[in-house]
Amino acid sequence: MVRATQLLHTQREPVATRPAATVLLLRDAPQGPEVLMTRRSATASFAPGAYVFPGGGIDAADAESHALAARRPGQTDERLTQAIAAIRESFEELGVLLARHADGRPATDADIAALDRHAPFAAQCRERGLTLAADEVYVLAHWVTDRDLPRRFDVPFLAARMPAGQQPVADETEQFEPLWVRPADALARHRAGQFFMLFPTIRTLERMQDYGSVDALLAACAGEQPLWTSCPRAGLLGGKEARYMEGEQPFGELALVCPDGQIVHPLDWQAERPVPLLRNVMRLTAGNPGVMTGPGTNTYIVGDAATGYIVIDPGPDDAGHRERLLQATGGDVRLVVCTHSHADHSPGARPLQAACAGRPPVLGLASRPTARPASAFTPDRELADGEVLAVSGGGQVHSLRVVHTPGHAANHLCLVLLEDGLLLSGDHILNGSTTIVDPPDGDMTAYLASLDRLTAACREHDVDFILPAHGYVLGDPIGAIARLKQHRLEREAKVIAAMRAKPGAPLEDWVPLAYADVPPRLWPVAQRSLLAHVQRIEALGLAAPARG
Repeated sequence: MVRATQLLHTQREPVATRPAATVLLLRDAPQGPEVLMTRRSATASFAPGAYVFPGGGIDAADAESHALAARRPGQTDERLTQAIAAIRESFEELGVLLARHADGRPATDADIAALDRHAPFAAQCRERGLTLAADEVYVLAHWVTDRDLPRRFDVPFLAARMPAGQQPVADETEQFEPLWVRPADALARHRAGQFFMLFPTIRTLERMQDYGSVDALLAACAGEQPLWTSCPRAGLLGGKEARYMEGEQPFGELALVCPDGQIVHPLDWQAERPVPLLRNVMRLTAGNPGVMTGPGTNTYIVGDAATGYIVIDPGPDDAGHRERLLQATGGDVRLVVCTHSHADHSPGARPLQAACAGRPPVLGLASRPTARPASAFTPDRELADGEVLAVSGGGQVHSLRVVHTPGHAANHLCLVLLEDGLLLSGDHILNGSTTIVDPPDGDMTAYLASLDRLTAACREHDVDFILPAHGYVLGDPIGAIARLKQHRLEREAKVIAAMRAKPGAPLEDWVPLAYADVPPRLWPVAQRSLLAHVQRIEALGLAAPARG
């Protein structure tokens, strides 16, 4: 866990959340499912003028109305209360009534006309013998309002089919202009600046596009668990607020730098100045963006003015990048560490060493005989697996434990910043792409084994974040490593299928089969990792013909 003393910003407690419920009323249309939306009042206290799904706060009467509602098997008390709240809000805001009589007949226009939207809802339904159709309301997603906002809600997004024959009529106080809209059309209008929506609404509509019918969407919700759960985070991109869900590339970095949700962290990639991540960790990205390097190679600077600094992966031999490293550290570099010897990571080590008055040692693992000529590297001293490097001073200590992780390269290593639970992963784990495993220096079996070693290291040292050599900081390290390993094994299965489909064929014939989900322009690069998969598959005898 990150030391509180190393956080960049004074923390404040986010506003407590209030329970609420939102419902997506759905209907099928010739061009695909449509969802019912309304425009909130321009004077509303929350999201004025936004197009939303009907919904609102959960009140005590909702939890006390279970006997009035139909419940399906597996629907918990909590889900039942949420469904009741959604049904009530749909009626109060739009005059839509999800209810039926004891004989199974759906609520009629006469029932709707007899109910007063401003009077207690449950009592009126009871008087007319109506049962709330909570068993037809399914949980789609779970959203928690962003930590930075002054009003926050903990709200399930529920889904239900619009009752046949009913027409929505807005209350004209909180909600206006009810309309049916295809998710794709709502998103297009939003991009054109004609349809203001909040972030959770946008992301929900984006994911709804995957379903071709109301039945398909409701079937996906049958498991009684939300298809996703999110409390978004926001940073600054181009000087404007930009929000992200869990799993999106900047989310982990925002969680590290601004755990309480303050919107102060810039996400723009640039090579002109270091980006502070903690008081004792900076990232300076080299000016070498490209297909293989993404935004550029991340050089990490660990330490502070009192302890001096450790520079990890000084990058290519670039005078401008080196000068910026010297400025960021005041020239007080105590150690230079290379995670591996590829040309975008280690060539800057010796020039940086020469430019520092203290001549800091260059540490790492020497390139192996399998390395390509451009990756030749000899450190001043080889680092032992488990060795700890440290700088100290002013009452602070910053310690890095070495973890040998061959696979991407035979001399690859990672580092764990012990006091703050950070894993500096070099190229073994990236954000936004998978790393290349390029034989003969790269080895897929070793790569997968090293992922297991990193999982163990994360558990042992309570690692909360991964700092990759390319891309933003990653959160959920154990989950991220598990997903990466699963991706590799799924790719291996595709390679095996390609080898069985075209036995004895050249690699070029297997690439389109095994990497059909990758743009063809990247197939020459993918072929390197394909070879690594093939070598592993053949060594383990995994490509034998499947038995009938």
